Amino acid sequence: MNRIIKLSSMLLALVMGMLIITSCGKVKDVEIANFNEPAKDEKIAVISVEGFGDIKVKLFPEYAPKGVENFITHAENGYYDELNFHRVVNNFMIQGGDPKGDGTGGESIWGTPFEVESVDELRNFKGALCYANMAGQNTSQFYIVSANADELTDDYFKEIEDSQEIKFPTNVKEKYKEVGGTPFLDGNYTVFGQVIEGLDVVDAISKVDTTYNQDGSEMSKPVDYIKINEIKIMPFEG
Repeated sequence: MNRIIKLSSMLLALVMGMLIITSCGKVKDVEIANFNEPAKDEKIAVISVEGFGDIKVKLFPEYAPKGVENFITHAENGYYDELNFHRVVNNFMIQGGDPKGDGTGGESIWGTPFEVESVDELRNFKGALCYANMAGQNTSQFYIVSANADELTDDYFKEIEDSQEIKFPTNVKEKYKEVGGTPFLDGNYTVFGQVIEGLDVVDAISKVDTTYNQDGSEMSKPVDYIKINEIKIMPFEG
């Protein structure tokens, strides 16, 4: 009898152990906030790009309060007026917000860089507005993701998960496969907005002719100046 009890206990422990391992291997789905519709009169950003058109962006102050405050204040103060998209990589992202126009400048509204605000609910999906941080700190430079979904296969995600030792929730992976984006950037950058209108403008900018940047490391400097006329903060009209 004692032997049977011991065997039963061992079997129970084995089953429980397997259940724990199985549950640990799964990653729970998370809320994806990127594509939430803005409410009427909610503040949105309108990025007007000369010769290309307007990019309208929903902002997420509830998830990235400092990032949104920084962006809105800069925009309302005219900080971004007539700056350029100085870094453009087709099927990756377009980057701007640097007064020097070469990726070496920029500052926050507080005069010093501020920390990355990374949350599970906001991801680097195509159309995401994010800060291009330097050594893990944000200033004024931002990028908009333009990457398509073509290469976002199960093997692609497995490679990222293995190399970065992270796990993507199933619903996040499926959304990436649907809309595109740069999942390998998740967790390292502040996502604080999402394009709600003008993704065609982002695509057009992403495809402009480029030459080597100033240190010769990347073909990402637009041949022509891609001017941001202004960034307006205005209520969403629905």
